[in-house]
Amino acid sequence: MSTPNGFPQHSGACVTRSTESGAVQDLHAKKAGKAAKKEAGGNGVLTFEDPPSIGTSLNETLKLLPDEFKAHVKIKSITPRPPRKPRLERAASLDEKSWRRWRRFRTSQESLTDPNETSSSNGSLQEASLSPPVRGRASPCHQCCQQNSLHSSPDASEAGPMGKSRGGTSDLGKRASEISSAFGGLLRGKAFAGGKPRLSQIMPARPLPPMEFNVASHTLRTANRIDSDCMDYRHYSQHKFGRVSSSLSDTRLHGNGMVYDNCSTDSMKSTFSLLTPIRSKDVRSRSYLEGSLLATGALLGAEELSRYFPDRNIGIFVATWNMQGQKELPVNLDDFLLPTDPDYAQDMYVIGVQEGCPDRREWEIRLQETLGPHYVMLYSAAHGVLYMSVFIRRDLIWFCSEVEYATVTTRIVSQIKTKGALGICFTFFGTSFLFITSHFTSGDSKVNERKLDYNKTIQALTLPKNVPDTNPYRSSSNDVTTRFDEVFWFGDFNFRLNKDRETVDSILNQNPETDVSKLLAYDQLTSEMSRGTIFKGFQEADINFRPSYKFDIGKDSYDTTSKQRTPSYTDRVVYRSRYRDDIHAVKYSSCSVIKTSDHRPVFALFRVKVRPGRDNIPLAAGQFDRELYLIGIKRRITRELQKRQEQKDQKSSSICSVS
Repeated sequence: MSTPNGFPQHSGACVTRSTESGAVQDLHAKKAGKAAKKEAGGNGVLTFEDPPSIGTSLNETLKLLPDEFKAHVKIKSITPRPPRKPRLERAASLDEKSWRRWRRFRTSQESLTDPNETSSSNGSLQEASLSPPVRGRASPCHQCCQQNSLHSSPDASEAGPMGKSRGGTSDLGKRASEISSAFGGLLRGKAFAGGKPRLSQIMPARPLPPMEFNVASHTLRTANRIDSDCMDYRHYSQHKFGRVSSSLSDTRLHGNGMVYDNCSTDSMKSTFSLLTPIRSKDVRSRSYLEGSLLATGALLGAEELSRYFPDRNIGIFVATWNMQGQKELPVNLDDFLLPTDPDYAQDMYVIGVQEGCPDRREWEIRLQETLGPHYVMLYSAAHGVLYMSVFIRRDLIWFCSEVEYATVTTRIVSQIKTKGALGICFTFFGTSFLFITSHFTSGDSKVNERKLDYNKTIQALTLPKNVPDTNPYRSSSNDVTTRFDEVFWFGDFNFRLNKDRETVDSILNQNPETDVSKLLAYDQLTSEMSRGTIFKGFQEADINFRPSYKFDIGKDSYDTTSKQRTPSYTDRVVYRSRYRDDIHAVKYSSCSVIKTSDHRPVFALFRVKVRPGRDNIPLAAGQFDRELYLIGIKRRITRELQKRQEQKDQKSSSICSVS
């Protein structure tokens, strides 16, 4: 569309009269032409002595031209051109794009505020136009120029007909081209010669609210906490830098103040990751060879312990199961090792087996497969058909000492060691642990023989060997359980109920649920422990489950054979501690789902207090059974793939019958 004077009408142009005076309207047309030629110079750009003001359209300014100028000017109508196709380049990640956008902010700010510059470059304004919307109040000229710059081509050399003058000044047609070139430069965002446009201060995006750190185990919820001696990192970076990234890992980095103003996000990831930053001077001053309870940076010290366990409590799962030597293993061990009652998995799993299956390695693989990749087998040992396996979270293997074990045989005449004890001990941070699994003499009336088995075990179990005692002043050479801070003893103790089968059955029928207090009144172990003749100093959690022995294999009914054995609590878990209230029993139950043996597995969950230690003990150096780990994880993946394939086949095997 054209104006009455024959010139094309432009919408949104930022061309106005001078604000200094209104005398331009009265100037002679010839003087105006000379001024235009003089100011154009050799570059073909029209400039003014005073910067034009805001608000007048292009048509009002063109009215100032003389009549002979209008008669000889021929200007083609402008056809809008579509934007250029984006140039193909390497795909950038969100972090790189965010960082490039931030650097454009900084570059445009520096160029616009440099006092040595007389005008801003077109590139600076183009960079600013690619940035996010400006916060705050902007001038009308800047708003208009920014709006038009978004519609112009990024490449100045390929602008429209009004984008660039051809350089001729001999005729009036070339003068009109010069004028249109000047206005085109304004439309593309070029600056005026007499005055420099000022953009409002560009502020970075407002940081998002801090994110909550939730992990599966609440005992490890502060594993990435910043050290107290590095708190100035957070203050410095938050003062100097804003949020520049939206990814999860970088959000944590910027939110925690682990950012410098002279490094990129990629270099931060490789330098800091999510670990606590450590100064070089701190590394020089710290000694890691000889640790101390309160030493800064000690591997087993109070600082590291508080980082992983703020409340200094660790979760331990202890289980015992008499397999009866069955070759067949349960299809699924989830209900046994991972009960649904607690919300979180435990930090340590210790499983003791009596009369274990012939293939011990297969049993350990099944344990690893069930616990998954978050756990590794720290140690395993066997004494005949007595097995014990210790699994621990892989994050915690660095805080364990060397693992030691010892065995005791209570039935010498037997070629196969079915009765005896197996002990495993190690130190975790500054707390020593001893785990014993035993199989005592069987028989309803052989209480004294079982007490002899206990006494022989505490005297003959030679532990610890190389790991130092954490408190030798409270240890006794005649009792191995006094040489450790926390002791867990579990197994098939074979203590029975001093009552006939009919009476026990009637009590079970009267209280089918969990009220077993009447049965415990006849329990041999409870009676002997109250007298102090066995398990001195030990405790047992309250029993709220039915007797774990003796069942018909594959059924929930007790012994229906001709022997009619009395149901009893033969499988037990007891514990003791050097310090009062260090061990808290959370759960004590049996797994009724597993029915491949005449015994039901019995397990207990504990919260155990852990103390800081010294670095001068022999450490396990992160060793674990790597081969078992890989086999177990492979089995787990294969099982999951098979399950998905079965579900897929089941959906595709539906048949439609037409009658």
